[in-house]
Amino acid sequence: MSNKYAFLEKQYIGRDYIRICIRLLMAAFCFGAYVYERDRDNTQDLFLVVGFGIIGISIILLFMIQYKIIIHNKSIIIDGLWTAKKVKIDLNSIVSVRKDTYSNYLFNNPVYNLHRKGSIRFYSSGKDAIVLTDRDGLMYYIGTQRPNEMLLVIQDEMSR
Repeated sequence: MSNKYAFLEKQYIGRDYIRICIRLLMAAFCFGAYVYERDRDNTQDLFLVVGFGIIGISIILLFMIQYKIIIHNKSIIIDGLWTAKKVKIDLNSIVSVRKDTYSNYLFNNPVYNLHRKGSIRFYSSGKDAIVLTDRDGLMYYIGTQRPNEMLLVIQDEMSR
């Protein structure tokens, strides 16, 4: 297997801007409570430890890969975190490809291989997704940070 892929994208768990803001607000609350509770009793150290813990976990999550998308040899390979099964989608069985928004909601939970209402979803962050429809009518929603590039690469692989 060659090291050169037509498309390679890594989706990280901790790089969703809304979740980063939530974690930073929680840490700011802990630090504010630490300053406010400074002269009351001995529980103020707990707020400091929790605040630094939230920031430490946030930094670790920035570098933790949720899944990788690889387009190679007329197939899309989605490789998940540690124990998740590798998903391979054969592009020969795909009928249509389109770019769409993943969801209209402001908050979306990261998912990997979520089967829901006749679709299979892969999402980590962002608003855009590529929607693949196979011969059986099953739809694959693949969240991506580079939807235009991924769409062009999939169309190119399908035309070969």
